[in-house]
Amino acid sequence: MHKQDQPLIFEISQPGRIGYSLPELDVPEVDLSELLPEGYIRQEEPELPEVSELDIMRHYTALSKRNHGVDCGFYPLGSCTMKYNPKINENVARYNGFAHIHPLQDESSVQGALELMYDLQQHLVEITGMDEVTLQPAAGAHGEWTGLMMIRAFHEANGDAKRTKVIVPDSAHGTNPASATVAGFDTITVKSDVNGLVDLEDLRKVVGEDTAALMLTNPNTLGLFEENILEMAEIVHNAGGKLYYDGANLNAVLSKARPGDMGFDVVHLNLHKTFTGPHGGGGPGSGPVGVKADLIPFFPKPVVKKQDDLFVLDYDRPQSIGRVKPYYGNFGINVRAYTYIRSMGPDGLKAVTENAVLNANYMMRRLEPYFDLPFNKHCKHEFVLSGKRQKKLGVRTLDIAKRLLDFGYHPPTIYFPLNVEECIMIEPTETESKETLDAFIDAMIQIAREAEENPEIVQEAPHTTVVGRLDETMAARKPVLRFQK
Repeated sequence: MHKQDQPLIFEISQPGRIGYSLPELDVPEVDLSELLPEGYIRQEEPELPEVSELDIMRHYTALSKRNHGVDCGFYPLGSCTMKYNPKINENVARYNGFAHIHPLQDESSVQGALELMYDLQQHLVEITGMDEVTLQPAAGAHGEWTGLMMIRAFHEANGDAKRTKVIVPDSAHGTNPASATVAGFDTITVKSDVNGLVDLEDLRKVVGEDTAALMLTNPNTLGLFEENILEMAEIVHNAGGKLYYDGANLNAVLSKARPGDMGFDVVHLNLHKTFTGPHGGGGPGSGPVGVKADLIPFFPKPVVKKQDDLFVLDYDRPQSIGRVKPYYGNFGINVRAYTYIRSMGPDGLKAVTENAVLNANYMMRRLEPYFDLPFNKHCKHEFVLSGKRQKKLGVRTLDIAKRLLDFGYHPPTIYFPLNVEECIMIEPTETESKETLDAFIDAMIQIAREAEENPEIVQEAPHTTVVGRLDETMAARKPVLRFQK
């Protein structure tokens, strides 16, 4: 259902109106028939809208207002760390020396860019407790796959080809088993215990001679710190496997704890989450991978190295898994992350963790009386509620999420992780003010009361958005992707 507050651009089209002007042609005109086969040349003018420049501007400005982003409002998407992207990052990424270079330039002409990459690697080594980092992977899941391919290459190099299983917790991100499958492994699920942590007894049962790795994030997807992590690492290492750290939740432990000190052998990071690169539609991701020393030979090549006073791209890596991305990573996102790390410094990164954890626990305790709290314990940067209480009143978690749109908020993550019924997963991040948190809490409390007193208003939400409630099954199976008169 569309609530038409602004005509679509096709509907305001009038013959003869022009919204653009092109400069005079400064190259010779060419007969297209000399360049293209006849079947590829359009015989009729395209049916494009004919509108004025003013109409074009109003059209796209109106569309932009229909979208939501972290610069527009609160975005408490659990496990995604949708926090503010400082604009100094954008300014630095646009410096001519970064924005106007080409990856095929001679190394001698891009020493500044290579130095930045090398320096960023060293910062990430220190932050994670790893021995070396590659910036090449393009995003988080791509980093997962890259790390798993290095683990696979390590086992094969040791003649240990029987290690074909990757263990993932039942609360894991969906990318974990997907990445393991794409890397050629079979996946085994390890259960959570009553406290929401990995069940050590079940882990002992599933670990064996065929274990290649255990994939884990700490704190886990429930926002709980895996307090038995050293014992888990010992179980996996004693069986000959490797421990893989999904860096999605690193925002919760920056400058407080390091994956390398917990026993992890491989780490991927989400620079677009933890280190404030634009997220999702705002820009590409970046998924650097760090490893312990015995996995360094298998790094994707080339590797940025320092030789004397010069920075070089090292291709001489005989055991490398090969290049995993064209060129050397999403450089613009790396520049943004480097700017953030340098501007925050060690004390600033520590404050990130402290404020993220404080905000999450504050929200959790204020909302506890109104929603079910599956794990009543101190959380880290995110927490999960359950809408089971509201479901008994006929209001589903999906309805709560839709109703939040009427208050101007992007809903939190819902129905994930899968081991919590009617799950509502909230991550406030460290960048939001107490006033913003209180306003969101008040909206959630109002919705909980509406579920008791007037459930229809929640069940039929949203009421104020441009697009009302969709038939989501039809929208997924038969999407309408173009304007139809």
